[in-house]
Amino acid sequence: MDWTVVATAPDQMTAEMWSELLRNQGIPSRLHPGDVSGFLGVSPHSVRVLVPEGDSHKAREYMNDILTDAADPGP
Repeated sequence: MDWTVVATAPDQMTAEMWSELLRNQGIPSRLHPGDVSGFLGVSPHSVRVLVPEGDSHKAREYMNDILTDAADPGP
């Protein structure tokens, strides 16, 4: 299975949350292994979130919705 990047989180904690949100939507996801440094604790650096290529369009739309809603403070 080929995996593709759908988002880059600012840190590992955020990437873990985004990955879980995608999985809750039925989209398999994982973090890019080279971005996570588990033996050093949680990575403070940017981490890429991956999904199977066939799910990338749906995942990107969902991530866009999440990030747009988070950035909009509302009325």
